[in-house]
Amino acid sequence: MVIASIADQITRTVEGVSDTLTAPFSDPVIRLGVTGLSRAGKTVFITSLVANLMDRGRMPQLEAAANGAIHTAYLQPQPDDTVPRFRYEAHLDSLTSATPVWPGGTRHISELRLSLKVQPGGLLAGITGPRTVHIDIVDYPGEWLLDLGLLDQSFAEWSQAALDRAKGRPGGADYVALVAGVDPTVKLDEPEAQVLAERFTAHLQEAREAGFSDCSPGRFLLPGDLAGSPVLTFAPLPGARYPRGSLGREFERRFDSYKRNIVQPFFRNHFAKIDRQIVLVDVLGAIHAGPAALDDLRGAMARILGAFRPGRNAFLSRIFQGRRVEKILFAATKADHLHHSQHPQLTAIVQALLREAKDRADFAGAQTSAMSIAALRTTVEETVDHRDGPLDVVRGRLLDNDKQAAFYPGKLPDDPAHLLAPARAGSEIWLDADYSVMNFAPAALIRRPGDGLPHIRLDKAAQFLLGDRL
Repeated sequence: MVIASIADQITRTVEGVSDTLTAPFSDPVIRLGVTGLSRAGKTVFITSLVANLMDRGRMPQLEAAANGAIHTAYLQPQPDDTVPRFRYEAHLDSLTSATPVWPGGTRHISELRLSLKVQPGGLLAGITGPRTVHIDIVDYPGEWLLDLGLLDQSFAEWSQAALDRAKGRPGGADYVALVAGVDPTVKLDEPEAQVLAERFTAHLQEAREAGFSDCSPGRFLLPGDLAGSPVLTFAPLPGARYPRGSLGREFERRFDSYKRNIVQPFFRNHFAKIDRQIVLVDVLGAIHAGPAALDDLRGAMARILGAFRPGRNAFLSRIFQGRRVEKILFAATKADHLHHSQHPQLTAIVQALLREAKDRADFAGAQTSAMSIAALRTTVEETVDHRDGPLDVVRGRLLDNDKQAAFYPGKLPDDPAHLLAPARAGSEIWLDADYSVMNFAPAALIRRPGDGLPHIRLDKAAQFLLGDRL
């Protein structure tokens, strides 16, 4: 273990020196990480971002697009042959067909390279021609990012925290009752271990469906070819000391194996190389799910920010090797589900969540920001007559029955504390308001030449994440 750690550190140092020596003579590369929590829309975001960088007619707030500095954009083979390619063309076809449908969600890591020909500005503008800037977009599930917190926990610490969280979540009480009748000091019985892991996984799936964000370990929800393997066959147990050969000792060993063989390689091989990061957040969905889900989102954002500040975790300090992500954007998605008159309130809520997350994570270093966006606009705005006066609504095609409907989700408060305070206090319901969500289908599009997909503030998000490097 020690020799492996030393070899890993030497390898990363050599890679860092190599990058420093070759950077002035190679095309600049921006590695943009894209992740999200609980159906926040990562696939649609990447598809729309690429489409709008290739056809920039809808990107006025991206300065390099507005002033013509970007001459052209094109896709190239990605540099990492071992990572699946993001299926951009298939996803774009899904969104732009005569009967558009939402593409499938992210279930594994994928990557895409978009190259831009950009005319330099400033002193170099008149003496050099266009340069090539590569944007390597890395798409990965948000559940994997939340696994970072496991690296700094023992099995006993994780078990206690998981059992405490389960008590107030869907399906959690059933698992807590089940494990109360289990003696973790008895000899390992593999069928019993499998039942415990399956029941705990079922609880995590129920919690995610109910709008909760922090549902780790992430690979329990997205197992891929690891389904049924021992590295995913463990669950939280009471107690802290277990005899050799016992159920508790084996679960402790598998927990450590999960961290060593699943979590650490992801952060070492992919996460530690990211320059810019966007975290997509379904704030409206969390509000609709209730105070407990919103408070869980608050805690998840703090854990995510902790991923970008290694702190006392020796493994993270080693893999970062002085490198740190430069910018992090938290974006509340589905802004098109609200009339634009409520967008400032949605932005204020995600800004408040980010501020609390930064305070809780003791985060410093990277530049952070928050905004509300819609990577693909699915609705139009209307004002309808209501018994209490004019009401600002959005109209779109419903996903479940394909019919057009006008929708008013409820009035978001001007002060985010009106939501965050009852969430922190553990309230079960919102006492003074009712917040709804609607599942809209993508609208049929008619695009003019040079236009990407319709969106809300995607160009502003791109300017924050990429503008200074273009």
